[in-house]
Amino acid sequence: MRIGVFDSGLGGLTVVQAMTQVIKGAQIFYVADTKNAPYGEKTPEQILQYSLNITKYLVKTHQIDALILACNTATSSAIQHLRETYPSLIIIGTEPGIKPAIEQTRTGKIGVLATPATLQGDKYQTLAQTLSSQKSVDIFEQACPGLVEQIEKGEMDSDVTKGLLEKWLAPMRQNNVDTIVLGCTHYPLVGQSIEKIMACNVSLIHTAEAISKHLLTLGTQKGHLNEGDLQVHIHTTGEIHMHVVESLIGAYENIYFIDVENN
Repeated sequence: MRIGVFDSGLGGLTVVQAMTQVIKGAQIFYVADTKNAPYGEKTPEQILQYSLNITKYLVKTHQIDALILACNTATSSAIQHLRETYPSLIIIGTEPGIKPAIEQTRTGKIGVLATPATLQGDKYQTLAQTLSSQKSVDIFEQACPGLVEQIEKGEMDSDVTKGLLEKWLAPMRQNNVDTIVLGCTHYPLVGQSIEKIMACNVSLIHTAEAISKHLLTLGTQKGHLNEGDLQVHIHTTGEIHMHVVESLIGAYENIYFIDVENN
């Protein structure tokens, strides 16, 4: 199986990391669209165009069988159009894990950290309203502008990053939130800081493992045997910080610079 995965930067490697624990006998082609990062502060039209360009590149150059949108923002803006454009592809998106959060919370108080575009998107709004109407919970939403950029620079533990998190998390801590949805694939990279700031037994919800298992199920249905070695190829459209890559998937030598706008 040939799997294309993309995100606005390196956050989607948290999904690739989970896939390496589940998927065998496949090639993963990861695209970090750092040239256009962060998606969370772009318009839906821009995000759709970036997603179409990357998908066209992955289909044309690497003949992928499956596509993972390892980005909540891109999923919200582009997945429906991509499914209509490429009906033969397995296409899996990333959505905030509100459902498992509702199932796990003990206090009925749930936090959601996400990009501005994800929180404003119809897909998220519909999901949140539908699920919260099924069980009495309070959802505390917090947009996190600038956090993706801090993570992309490798500043997960900097004073600036911790200061941003403290400001955003203080209302959740005061309101007895016990479960926080990480609504962006970058955010698990600051998970330890979030746990320290919350200073309680907080559960962090991100969906990388669920995405990996869903891919294995759909791939198996199409004949994937899940045996043998797994290869990961990383491509980027702009600057990239190698120590962030290595913190996620270990030592890595070859990063390929690509131009997806003119493929």
